[in-house]
Amino acid sequence: MTSSSPFNIDQQFDEAFDQFFEQQFDEAYDTLINDQGNQEDERNTSKKRVFIERNREEGNLRLWNDYFSDTPTYPENLFRRRFRMNKPLFMRIVDRLSNEVQFFRQKKDGLGRLGLSTLQKCTVAICVLAYGSALDTVDEYLRLGASTTRLCVENFVEAIINLFGDEYLRRPTPDDLQRPKAALFAQRQEAVRKDVERAFGVLQARFGIIKNTARIWDKVKIRKIMRACIILHNMIVEDERDQNTQFDVSEFQQGEGNGSSHVNLTYSTDIPSNMSNMMNVRTTIRDRRIHERLKADLVEHMWSKYGRDQDNN
Repeated sequence: MTSSSPFNIDQQFDEAFDQFFEQQFDEAYDTLINDQGNQEDERNTSKKRVFIERNREEGNLRLWNDYFSDTPTYPENLFRRRFRMNKPLFMRIVDRLSNEVQFFRQKKDGLGRLGLSTLQKCTVAICVLAYGSALDTVDEYLRLGASTTRLCVENFVEAIINLFGDEYLRRPTPDDLQRPKAALFAQRQEAVRKDVERAFGVLQARFGIIKNTARIWDKVKIRKIMRACIILHNMIVEDERDQNTQFDVSEFQQGEGNGSSHVNLTYSTDIPSNMSNMMNVRTTIRDRRIHERLKADLVEHMWSKYGRDQDNN
């Protein structure tokens, strides 16, 4: 019996190893090719499933019958609670956007089928702002997907700022800030934080998007959303100036939002016991002419009290 030399043993081992490696490589390569083919088939299949017939006409008809018909399902008080404003104000916004902003006009596709209505687009934007909810939560009712909802919110915010910002988001002009009296008044006013905090609390109660997390929005859009909510709030205050409803935001804090933070509206313990008198006083404070006269008097008062210190500086 002849024994194999070490060289022959090494050669046989190398050949066996090479054969085994080639076999394993071929099997791995075939598996990889098959997996890529399956993934490609899945992608092609998923692409075919992207389109969802949401029947937007049905969503628009349901919205119209629920809130905007001559005999709506839900009365005025529920409209205000859910839309955060009275119906005439909402319709004024809808009419302005439909006439002046191309995005909000209802269009037809190539087959002549009507697209989303102005009411659907504005309503979905208000829902997201009011409740701070996810973008796809309105899909079943209003028949809008998440991407379309996002477009509606972004365009709605832009439109509110552009169309109503000059009127309802008044800011001092550079000339005002350069005047010594106005500059001194602005400086002293910055020290008053309580009213600002209370106002922000009211905004949080009315618009859940301010109270809830905003991870899906970038900083620029968050700033615009904040400005749009302030404008809408000012419009609502003006619209409801002679009504007591504008001061009661507790109806908006019924767990409708999905945020966990609590808005504390009790900043002062000196609350008048006569609620009617308090409402009348607060309504008077919101009168624009009285406000302007009061502001002018405060500017003069601040200047007479602290103006000499400014001159010495």
